[in-house]
Amino acid sequence: MEILFNLFLLVFCFAVLIKGADFLVDAASYIAAFLGVPSLIIGLTIVAFGTSCPEAGVSVVSSIAGNNSLSISNVVGSNVFNLLVVVGLSAVIGTIAAPKDLLKLDFPICLFFSGLLVVSCWDLKFTRLEGIIYVACIVLYCAFLVIRSRKGRTADNDDEIAEPSKPRTGKGALLRVFVIIAAIAAIYLSSRGIVYSCTFFAKLFGISDTVIGLTIVALGTSLPELVTSLVAYKKGENSIALGNIIGSNIFNILFVLGLAGTISPLDLVHENVTDAIICLGVTVMSFVFALTGKKVNRPEGAVMLFVYAAYMVFVFLREFNIIAI
Repeated sequence: MEILFNLFLLVFCFAVLIKGADFLVDAASYIAAFLGVPSLIIGLTIVAFGTSCPEAGVSVVSSIAGNNSLSISNVVGSNVFNLLVVVGLSAVIGTIAAPKDLLKLDFPICLFFSGLLVVSCWDLKFTRLEGIIYVACIVLYCAFLVIRSRKGRTADNDDEIAEPSKPRTGKGALLRVFVIIAAIAAIYLSSRGIVYSCTFFAKLFGISDTVIGLTIVALGTSLPELVTSLVAYKKGENSIALGNIIGSNIFNILFVLGLAGTISPLDLVHENVTDAIICLGVTVMSFVFALTGKKVNRPEGAVMLFVYAAYMVFVFLREFNIIAI
């Protein structure tokens, strides 16, 4: 009976997740057009924060419960999944353009904080002070995005918002704010349901919390990014599609892990450091791919998917002590 319940929960939450992501992209695009804000900024802030809600919930709850491995594995696993699977799959379906501002500013920022995460994990401790610094950094980053959006768009940016087919009104924008709140809530709750059911099935096989965090939980909490980016790509919102991923990865490191560490200092294991280094390497590779031709093409997307499959093999071989790194 419990198995049937979890199967039903999984299917139902997938349906809610997909529809919630659809509403989120539509509402964010509407508000971007109404305010005259580039879609890239919307993707880096509202959409990125909304799709990072599942990671925040899982990591904070794990931190309070003292499950440190799940807290950091969820963040690292989600970031690797976002870059290799979400971007990779989107690129295989159709080439993804990389906006100039993203390559010039936000991607390097993501690289920097991915490297900072490795440094923070090196001594196998993530202290409360480090958590507070990370949270302060996300506040500064958001302030930077607001200032940047106020300075307007450059003429050579490719993330301009298309002229709306219908006039955008203040009343309509206010309604979309409530739609965004409802969509984020739906995404968060459905992702938690997916994580719950997937974790239930994973534990039937006796898999450790670290592996669950890197695989099942990372997959479950990254589904919003995957679905949102695919929906955004289908709607022609390339800036939201890629901006959502980079923004989500920055939010995951600074806000999610920072908040978890602020609530309760994290004691790490050597595997966490290895995974953080791999996450940094994946971020570097993704940045190089995006720089070549200012896009991520189909062959590069296929390579990213292959690398993720190889990483999953490595994780399970390590889990069963077949290899030791």
